[in-house]
Amino acid sequence: MADSKVKEFFKLGEVGNYFINIFKKPDPNKKSNFNLRMMHGINKISILVFLFALIVWTIKRLM
Repeated sequence: MADSKVKEFFKLGEVGNYFINIFKKPDPNKKSNFNLRMMHGINKISILVFLFALIVWTIKRLM
C-alpha cells in the first residue's frame, strides 16, 4: 500500500518523461526528419535559457 503511494508521488508523467528524453542521445535505428530535430533543438535551448535565467534571478534575490 505505502509502496504504491511512493511510486505515485515520484511518477513523472508525460511532461517529466519528455524532459528526461529530450537530453538523451537519439536512437540511430529510429528515423527522424529535419523539422523534428530542429524542434527538439529549439526546445533544448529554451529549457537551458530558462534554467539559466532562474539561477540568475535566484542569485540576485539572495544578494
